[in-house]
Amino acid sequence: MEIRCALPQDFRELLHCLKMRSKYAVLLVFVVGLVIIEKEHNFISRVSDKLKQSPQALAEANGTEASPAPSENGSLASLRELDAAFSQLRSHLRNVTLQLAGSEDPGPRRHVLLMATTRTGSSFVGEFFNQQGSIFYLFEPLWHIERTVTFEPGGANAVGSALVYRDVLKQLLLCDLYILESFISPAPEGHLTPFMFRRGSSRSLCEEPVCTPSSKKVFEKYHCKNRRCGPLNITLAAEACRRKQHVALKTVRIRQLEFLQPLVEDPRLDVRIIQLVRDPRAILASRMVAFSGKYETWKKWASEGEAPLREEEVQRLRGNCESIRLSAELGLRRPGWLRGRYMLVRYEDVAQAPLQKAEEMYRFAGLPLTPQVEEWIGKNTQAPRDGSGVYSTRKNSSEQFEKWRFSIPFKLAQVVQDACAPAMRLFGYKLASSPAALANRSFSLLEE
Repeated sequence: MEIRCALPQDFRELLHCLKMRSKYAVLLVFVVGLVIIEKEHNFISRVSDKLKQSPQALAEANGTEASPAPSENGSLASLRELDAAFSQLRSHLRNVTLQLAGSEDPGPRRHVLLMATTRTGSSFVGEFFNQQGSIFYLFEPLWHIERTVTFEPGGANAVGSALVYRDVLKQLLLCDLYILESFISPAPEGHLTPFMFRRGSSRSLCEEPVCTPSSKKVFEKYHCKNRRCGPLNITLAAEACRRKQHVALKTVRIRQLEFLQPLVEDPRLDVRIIQLVRDPRAILASRMVAFSGKYETWKKWASEGEAPLREEEVQRLRGNCESIRLSAELGLRRPGWLRGRYMLVRYEDVAQAPLQKAEEMYRFAGLPLTPQVEEWIGKNTQAPRDGSGVYSTRKNSSEQFEKWRFSIPFKLAQVVQDACAPAMRLFGYKLASSPAALANRSFSLLEE
């Protein structure tokens, strides 16, 4: 009874101490207090559970004769009351600490994976998460693995690449950024590198304290957009990742959804996968502009009517569409391990209603949509018609998303439709039967 009577006085003294400290001291006391209380609570719970066992069970466990059970008014009752007192104190301590810190409970840590292919608008959609201040966002970190590790397409090598990507991805979501040091070329020295791919597309890597003073002696290939920073300190970046409440990552290098099951089932992670798709005819039209050299064969065949496309080119296109379709079908079947963790999004829907789709994606991920994200969407979806570059994330999105219809030759659209028909039907993209239908603005290529 003396212990229970002393608790309120101790609690008032603790309150007085907390009020005299700064915000950071409050949080430190909160953590230390919870650890101590949790240990005491666990100890008392174990003792209480032990006392709850039958006398016979206790006697068998201890190798002694059975003794009468403790009275409800004896030690067991006192331990239960003390257990309840510790639980109440822990609850009060959490509430008071949050009040003094001036914040609400931030909720569980989320890990968002935006899964797409090149030229699907993934950089644009990725900014929806990059602009949220509590999210540590990484832009295409798996690019380094693709550049360093060589895998032949198809067969066992394709499986091997998927496993490597998955394992690296898991470490990145856990804020182990050191995993990238084995793949960055040239290798970082002292955890410093000026060669982090598209660093400027990840706000978290360009904020203090990750943004260290710049050095004129060091050439940084992928520098921050709005400020000059020194070489990326991977240790500081990892610490910043751990300080942020959530983690998001965008990649176009993972296509087989089934390989992500161990990652989704990892108890250390709370993964939400958003698969972004786009009309494959639009993807081809965009790639022919962005990666012109790789599509010379396509352009010559379309414009000059030379020899037919090589079969391997068409097969590659068909294989890409099939891998995307199979992943989407798996996600839409909602197996147990993916239930509540998979969302399919069409880029065309995002382009037509960006704020609405951003709200849906945030709701799916269990994250709050902040005014900063809303402001960014408003500014970057109403750009002038001539202000959108190939790699720009600033677009007049409602006008841009079907611009490809008026530039791609119909014969190319037919090749895509023949190769990707199953995927197009799954995602609700209509097939065009003629050049006029393809270019007819009143004819929608999207099913509701």
